[in-house]
Amino acid sequence: MTGRRKHQRPESGRPNGDAPPQKIAKLSDHRQEQKDEEASMTVDDIYFEEGGLQRIHPYFFKFTTYAKGRWVGRTIYELFCSEFRDRTPAYYESAITQGIIEINNKKVEPSTIVCNSDLITHYIHRHEPPVTTQPLAIVRETEDGLLIVDKPGSIPVHPTGRYNFNSIIRILEKKHGYRALFPINRLDRLTSGLMLVGLNSEVARRMESDLSAHRIQKEYICRVKGVFPTGRIVCDQPIRVVAHKLSLNCVDREEGKPSLTEFELMAVDDDEMHSIVYCRPKTGRTHQIRVHLQFLGYPIANDPLYCNREVWGDSMGKDGVLPPAPTLSELPTPADTPAVETPSAPTPPSSTDQVKPPLVKGKKANKMAGTTSTSFPSDQSNVAWAPLVGRLEKWRTKQELAEMVDVPADADAPRKCDKCSDPFMPDPTPDELCIWLHAWRYSGPGWSYETELPEWANRAVEHIDRVKYKKETA
Repeated sequence: MTGRRKHQRPESGRPNGDAPPQKIAKLSDHRQEQKDEEASMTVDDIYFEEGGLQRIHPYFFKFTTYAKGRWVGRTIYELFCSEFRDRTPAYYESAITQGIIEINNKKVEPSTIVCNSDLITHYIHRHEPPVTTQPLAIVRETEDGLLIVDKPGSIPVHPTGRYNFNSIIRILEKKHGYRALFPINRLDRLTSGLMLVGLNSEVARRMESDLSAHRIQKEYICRVKGVFPTGRIVCDQPIRVVAHKLSLNCVDREEGKPSLTEFELMAVDDDEMHSIVYCRPKTGRTHQIRVHLQFLGYPIANDPLYCNREVWGDSMGKDGVLPPAPTLSELPTPADTPAVETPSAPTPPSSTDQVKPPLVKGKKANKMAGTTSTSFPSDQSNVAWAPLVGRLEKWRTKQELAEMVDVPADADAPRKCDKCSDPFMPDPTPDELCIWLHAWRYSGPGWSYETELPEWANRAVEHIDRVKYKKETA
């Protein structure tokens, strides 16, 4: 394939340059083949425990997508450098030259122009982050197809970003033998507790309808910073999403959606540094409990997002106060924008190396580099939030760059993968595996399910009966 091809304009009727229907159908067939390939892998092929963490054997993963409209007319090298900035330009140049990045299943040059409906493929040697070894507990499985599980912290519900096999869905499939799964309530990766999963679409639709109609009561337990006030505390501040890619949500009295959470103190630590608090969200906004507690001035004590002085300033977001605008020296620069700089290109393969197989092929068509870069919100209504977003982006970049430096100095321990040259990241600490927020109990028409309390909430056991939701008195 030559380096320059005729620039094709997006086809009529598809202004964004999306794939035509027949191409989408072919990609659908391809994804079914990918699912079958994953299904053939055994638990021992995938999982192992080491150093008190559940780990995944590194594997090759194939990301495939059709060219988006904004990609058309750009070189494949320029496209990856600007759209997927978690790796360096040197990596992408080498990956394209070696055929690790392809167009239409063919090796191309870095100068090759991307055309409308091109099929773009990136073969990645994936290193999934480790998670807790705490088992995913099955609380109950009902006859009509409702699965109730106790989710450990650190594990995302769906495959996302760097997580695939270390996700609740994949663990249920690979370790417990389930196939068709329809998650009904979705907990954040760091949140632990009760999850409802439909084993058929009918049960999932019914339960989701009950959730939307507020016929299901949700009860959480958390551990917050400071001495929480006594009595029933209600927070009804509206919440909005400020930055989707950063999962940042805030109280916004003008543009936020109606939100309501009830809180009640259960116990205070002996040192009066932390309190165990009962939470009952009446609405279901993203991060609702975490945002409302921050607004009240009692953030979840180990919450890396909403209890972070470096991001929020001295106010820590209490009463919705935003941090001051950063000075010019504090503003993020283009160099700060990438999620992480990986200062290495893949190791050229020897004649005996296999660059692509063994292969596990992926489903996330828009995650061509494994993770995508973050950016400021484009919506003009988010301009007032730009300083906060900038602080958060800068903090995350600093944390990720620090991780790359803070690797073991043991001379016998390789600092980089011998297949892809990615640096080995340090393991998460126990406090980084979860936040002190636990989905304790869900109740609906004629049913109620609950989990054991986590160890950090043991002081609250004697107070459970006092605070828990009772339908007849609610």
